Amino acid sequence: MSSLHHGHTCCGAMSRRELLHSATGLGAAAMPAAAWQEAVSRKRVEPTRLALRVQPVLVYELATPKPQRSWRNWGGLMNRADVIEEKDRIEQELETLRQKADFPLEILPLAEASTAEEGESIAAGDFDTCLMYGASGGLRILEALNSTRKWNLMFVRHRTGPAYLWYEIAHPRFLRKTVDEYGEPGMDSEDVVVDSYDDVLWRLRALGGLKNTLGKKVVCVGGPAGWGQGGAQAPQLAREVWKFDLITVEYPEVEARIKAAQADAKLVRETRAAADSYLAGTGVSLETGVESVRRAFLLTEVFHSFMSEAGTDAFTINNCMSVIMPLSETTACLPLSLMNDAGYLAFCESDFVVIPSGVLLHYISGKPVFLNDPTYPHHGVVTLAHCTAPRRMDGKNDEPVRVLTHFESDYGAAPKVEMRRGQVTTNIVPDFACKRWIGFEGDIADNPFMAICRSQIDVQIKGDCELLAKEMRGFHWMTSYGSYLNETGYALKRAGVDWMVI
Repeated sequence: MSSLHHGHTCCGAMSRRELLHSATGLGAAAMPAAAWQEAVSRKRVEPTRLALRVQPVLVYELATPKPQRSWRNWGGLMNRADVIEEKDRIEQELETLRQKADFPLEILPLAEASTAEEGESIAAGDFDTCLMYGASGGLRILEALNSTRKWNLMFVRHRTGPAYLWYEIAHPRFLRKTVDEYGEPGMDSEDVVVDSYDDVLWRLRALGGLKNTLGKKVVCVGGPAGWGQGGAQAPQLAREVWKFDLITVEYPEVEARIKAAQADAKLVRETRAAADSYLAGTGVSLETGVESVRRAFLLTEVFHSFMSEAGTDAFTINNCMSVIMPLSETTACLPLSLMNDAGYLAFCESDFVVIPSGVLLHYISGKPVFLNDPTYPHHGVVTLAHCTAPRRMDGKNDEPVRVLTHFESDYGAAPKVEMRRGQVTTNIVPDFACKRWIGFEGDIADNPFMAICRSQIDVQIKGDCELLAKEMRGFHWMTSYGSYLNETGYALKRAGVDWMVI
């Protein structure tokens, strides 16, 4: 009987000695062979990234000439032939957008709305984002399309085709309702795009990341937690803000599965072979005991068995710097690195102050992310370090790695990933209260080898270093290759979290 359950367990409330005693004390139940075989034979959940469903809508009205009166609004769609030509233009542009997207994107057939009733009917459809083309038409049509408060956007033309009416009045009439204050629920100035499909694309990338983050199911070995006093409410905030489904796995169950895995001769042979193949790979240097690496590959299979049982591709482990070591006779560092390289979400320390930022950044970027301990920003540089870095930071290629012991314990197997010098990075600094996150871009300047966590990078801060030091919140940070500040901030706005770019 599995001990997977949905509930709030913050293992920070229990000492490591108590945890270790509960996990390894006399009488810990062994896992029946049949139960273990069922666990390991269960089909592995493949990493998933749901497509963002977009409904494009051409909004227009065709006016009738009236003698000696103003009878038409601004805009270049004068007759049905103009509408047909514009629809063809939009469909071609959307196909180019779809092909350019580096994330799963489903664009539904272009719809038309010339009345509020047509807008209401379209808005009731099954999609995530309505992309409104504001060629002309009355305010009530746009309000009807936005009535369900989905993640909606408006596109207007200046130079890329016939002029659009709402290029003139999107701000004063739609967003502000002819007063100074914003008045259209769920939309503001960031949600209107003029001419540029690149600007549409990064917004859709952000919304795709948000869609995949909200409601994420995460297996939490040792229970969900949060770093420090400020992180005490982090699991609850993850549930409330991000709608996370946190599934606790107790350590006695982990112990039972590790023992069952160690007794599985076929699995031991397979994981030893996989470990030896990894160590023989290009760019890999072994600087710890080979058995620690082999046991790490076996532990990876145990972790996968819990994800498969829960039906998810996300995992974290609490008290990974103590409890897991005597159970597995290695460390969780290398397994988490391997899981991230394979496209899964795998985090140490079960710190739900920072884990939501990792899930969001992963789904925005489409790349593995690096949960790290920051240091003090100074002279434009900050060092970021941890023992669980992925190698495949660009999502495709493995960086060179030295496999050493975990630093604090000098035990097990942990990767020192030599990240790419000169690489642009996105860095997220979440706060304890999940009210305002900070972000900045950096360049990887060096891979030092100090007496700190094994994977370590010196990052040149592309911004105000002193302001970063002043505004820092929380503790752990999240880092990815690439530039994703716009997307992160746009997604956070939709989630109700403030964003400050350094």
